[in-house]
Amino acid sequence: MPQFETHRPVPHSPDQMFDLVADVERYPEFLPLCDALTIRSRKERDGKILLIADMTVGYKAIRETFTTQVLLNKAERAIDVKYIDGPFKYLDNRWRFTPSENGGCVIDFFIDYEFKSRILGALMGSMFDRAFRMFTDAFETRANKIYA
Repeated sequence: MPQFETHRPVPHSPDQMFDLVADVERYPEFLPLCDALTIRSRKERDGKILLIADMTVGYKAIRETFTTQVLLNKAERAIDVKYIDGPFKYLDNRWRFTPSENGGCVIDFFIDYEFKSRILGALMGSMFDRAFRMFTDAFETRANKIYA
């Protein structure tokens, strides 16, 4: 049951960081291990957007695709990702963007997951752990490039 959580201050506004993380179609351009991302459906309701997305991750010869439900709640500066289908037993991912006093924000990133297969977990587990630790770096680097 690998789990990772970080609270990271960045010099960008909560709305800028929310928009950057919510732009899931662009993940293959900059996110470690993300080979492809396809939006299956998009529904808007009460100011929130609900996506169903397929993400393909890869490392060397291993490729896995999984499906998630992504709830984008801009009013609360929150993104919640729930697992639907793929190689995991479960996956829970949350992003929060809190204003900081200096005009930037604090990114709160949490992920908890477990692979269905012990073999796949052994093969990809440490690599996924490293990748999730690099996610906030990748998003901050992307923000610096876009919002500089």
